Amino acid sequence: MVLFAVIDIIGSIPIIIGVKERTGTIDAMKASWVSLAIMIVFLFVGNSILDIIGIQIGDFAIAGSILLFIIAFEMILGVKISKEDISNNTASVIPLAFPLIAGTGTLSTLLSIRAEYNIVSIVIAIIINVIIVYFVLKHLNILEKFLGVGGIAILKKVFGIVLLALAIKLFRKYTGL
Repeated sequence: MVLFAVIDIIGSIPIIIGVKERTGTIDAMKASWVSLAIMIVFLFVGNSILDIIGIQIGDFAIAGSILLFIIAFEMILGVKISKEDISNNTASVIPLAFPLIAGTGTLSTLLSIRAEYNIVSIVIAIIINVIIVYFVLKHLNILEKFLGVGGIAILKKVFGIVLLALAIKLFRKYTGL
């Protein structure tokens, strides 16, 4: 559930629809596979990468919690802080697979929950979340019609609050507050 809230594919539906409108198509399979690969690789070598550059997991988690806070802020208040750079050829990878699905919030969450859960459980959670991501991307038109504008807005706000609470939890855990 933590990864589901951080990835927030349902709350990202409005953003994904915008990407699809600007580029014409989204390759659900490509976005899902790339997201899966990024998350799995980072789960196993993320700590080593951080060690090489001299960053502790707590530092990365605090940075990730701040980014999660900003994303939640955007979702809840409906403001846009980040700038999107979208290309027709790479839209399924950038910005969908990275940073929307497997972004810094997701990656820092993976490293943070690695200390709390076993690797098998985390890998299963990643796979389940990527399957959900694939389903949402593949059936975006149906979901858009089913949820409607109001339903999408409500989901975005609810998942924004969940994400905000997660950001605060991560920040408190690693700062001792």
